[in-house]
Amino acid sequence: MIEKTVSLLDGNTFIVTNDQGDVSPSQVYPTGLFSFDTRFLSTWRLSLNGERLSVLSRDDLRYFERHFFLVPGEPTHYVDAKVSVIREQSICQDFSERLTVLNHDLEPEHFTLRVEMGADFADLFEIKDVREKVGTTSVHRENGVLRFRYERGGFRRDTIISSTAEAEVDDAGMTFDIHLEPRSSWHTELHVQPVIQESLAENNKTIWAAYRSRSRPKLRQDLERWLKRAPTLICDYEPLQTAYERSLIDLAAMRYASLTNPSAPLPTAGLPWFMTIFGRDSIFICLQALPFAPQLTPPVLRLLALLQGVTLDDFEEEEPGKILHEFRYGESAAFEEQPHTPYYGSADSTPLFVILLDEYVRWTGDATLIRRLEPNARKALAWIDEYGDLLGNGYLSYFRRNTVNGLENQCWKDSWDSISYHDGRLPRPPRAPCELQGYAYDARIRGARLAREFWNDPAYADRLEQQAAELKRRFNQDFWLPDQEYFALALDADGEPVDALASNMGHLLWSGIVEPSRAKKVVQHLLSPRMFSGWGVRTLADTEARYNPVGYHVGTVWPFDNSVIAWGLRRSGFREEAARVAEAVIQASAYFHGRLPEAFAGYDRALTNFPVEYPTACSPQGWSAGAPLLFLRTMLGLEPHESHLATDPVLPPSVNRIELLDIPGRWGHTNAFGLRSGPHPRQRLLR
Repeated sequence: MIEKTVSLLDGNTFIVTNDQGDVSPSQVYPTGLFSFDTRFLSTWRLSLNGERLSVLSRDDLRYFERHFFLVPGEPTHYVDAKVSVIREQSICQDFSERLTVLNHDLEPEHFTLRVEMGADFADLFEIKDVREKVGTTSVHRENGVLRFRYERGGFRRDTIISSTAEAEVDDAGMTFDIHLEPRSSWHTELHVQPVIQESLAENNKTIWAAYRSRSRPKLRQDLERWLKRAPTLICDYEPLQTAYERSLIDLAAMRYASLTNPSAPLPTAGLPWFMTIFGRDSIFICLQALPFAPQLTPPVLRLLALLQGVTLDDFEEEEPGKILHEFRYGESAAFEEQPHTPYYGSADSTPLFVILLDEYVRWTGDATLIRRLEPNARKALAWIDEYGDLLGNGYLSYFRRNTVNGLENQCWKDSWDSISYHDGRLPRPPRAPCELQGYAYDARIRGARLAREFWNDPAYADRLEQQAAELKRRFNQDFWLPDQEYFALALDADGEPVDALASNMGHLLWSGIVEPSRAKKVVQHLLSPRMFSGWGVRTLADTEARYNPVGYHVGTVWPFDNSVIAWGLRRSGFREEAARVAEAVIQASAYFHGRLPEAFAGYDRALTNFPVEYPTACSPQGWSAGAPLLFLRTMLGLEPHESHLATDPVLPPSVNRIELLDIPGRWGHTNAFGLRSGPHPRQRLLR
C-alpha cells in the first residue's frame, strides 16, 4: 500500500513527505527534498523520546508552507498527551522546519528530540529505475552544521543542514536535549540548503542571486498578485469553484525558474516526476490558461524558440526546427545516461508551438512577439515537411532514433503500449498517430493566418492553406474506418490503419481536420459506454484487447485529455456534449479535494460510485490543473474576435450560473456570464 503523501513546492524545489511530515526513501512514490532533478534529502524523521509521532491535524496554509500538530504514540491507543509537537515546514528554494515542543504537564519534563537526516542525492531517473549510485557520498560535521556531499567527477551536490538551537550532531542526524518547565515551550528552526555545484554559483553570481532572492513574504505577495490578476469566478456549483481556485494555486506553485532566466517562470508538467520544462505539456498548459493567465505563454514560447533544434543528433533525437520534449539538470543527464539536455523525442511539440503562437496573439494582440518568433515558426512548419514526414506519405510520424533510452511512442500517450491494434498487437515503427495529423493541419492553418496578417507573406500563406486542405482530404480518406465508423488510432509503417478505438479522436475534433459529416459519429463513440466511464472519456475503449482501467494510457481517464476533447466537441458544434464531459470530470474533482490528478482509473461510474485513484499519478500536475480552466472556457463558449470576446454559454445540469469577471485580453478586461434558467441565452459580444 502506498503511504499517503503531502507536498510543498516552490518552482524547481519541492519536498514530498508522509502525512506526519517525515521522509523515508521510496522507489514507488518518491518522498524527499528535490531540486533540479536531484533528491537532497532522502531521510527526515522526527521522534520524541525514541517514539514516533502521530498527526492530530495538518494545516496546508499555502503551497509553500504547512503546519503539523503531533503527539507521541499511535492513534490506536491515544490517551491525553502531556506533550505535543508542532512542525512548521516551509520551502523557498531552501527548506526550513520550525519545531516547537510544548509541555502541558504540571511538572517539569525532560525530552530527547531526534531528527534523523540523510541525503542519497538520487537522480529522479535512478529512483524510477532503481539504479545504484556511481559517485561517492561523504558526511561532514563542523560547528553544529551537518553537510552531506556527493561527487562524481566534476558533478557535485551538497546538502547543508543547520539548527538555531544547540544540538548533538552525528552523521545520521541531530539530537536535542530539552528541559521544559510546566506549561512552557521550546523551539528550534532547522534549515536545509541544497547546493547545486558551488562553482556554478561563483561563476554566475547574478543568476544565482536572483534565483535565491525570494523569501516567504515575497512568495505570499507573489501568490496574492497571481490570484488577483486571474479572473474571478462566481458560480453556484461548489466543485467547480473549488477546482478553479485549487488549479490557480497549483499553477502558481508549479512555475519553474530556470537557472538561465530565473525571473521568467515557466509552467512545469507535474510533481514529483516532471518538475521541469516540457515542450508538449508546457504548451498545452499555456493553451488551457490563456483566458486566465496569459503571462505564462511568452516565456514558454521564447525558451522553446531559443532551444529549437539546429542539427541532427540521434542521441537527443534533435532535428533542425524541432521543438524540445524535455530538459533535465540531474546527474543522469549530465553524464549522458539520459538524453535530456535537452531531449527532442516528441513529434507533436513542433506543430503545437505554432498553434500556441497563433492562439496567444488571438487573445493578447501581442504582434511584437509574433514577429520576433517568425523565423522559429517557419522552421517549425518546415520541420513538419522535411523531418516529420518520415515515410514521404504526407503524414507526421515518428520512430525513436535513440534506441537505448529514447521514447518508443512520441505522442502525448508516450508509454510503450499506448498505440495498439484492436487485438492488442503493437505496430512496428514508424507510427503516425491520428492526432498528430490534426495538429499538423491546425499548425498550417494558423501559420497561414500569421503569414498573412503579421509576416506580410501571402504566397506562403496560400501554400500552407493548400497543404492543409490536401492533408484534410487525404486524412479523412486514409484514417477513416468505414465498417467501424471512427478514425484509426494511427497508421502503421505500411500505411495500414491501427484500428484501436481511443480518445485521440477528440483531439481531431479540436484541430478541425474532421469532415463535418463524420463528426457526429466520432462524438457518439466518445460518449458511448465503451469509452465514457461516467467520470470522463477513457484513453482506450473497454472493448480493446489492451484495455486496462488502471493502465497508464490504456484505459485510465486523463483530465487533460478530456479538457481537449470537450474543446473539440465545442468547436465541432456539440455544445451540450462538451458540457457533459466537463461536468463529469469536475464532479470527479470533488473526490480529490478539487485537485485533479494526472489520471484516475477508468472503471465505470456505476461500478465504483467514486473515481478510483491511479497509484502513481502526479499530483499536482500541470495540465490537469489547467483542465478546469479549459472546461470553463468551453462551457462559456469564450472565443476572442479582434477587439472583443464572444461568449456562447451552455452549462451542464449541475451548474445553473457562472460569472467569470475581469477576463484579460486584447480588449482589456471583460466579463462573461452563463445561466441555465429560462431560454438559452443568445450569443453576446462583450466589449
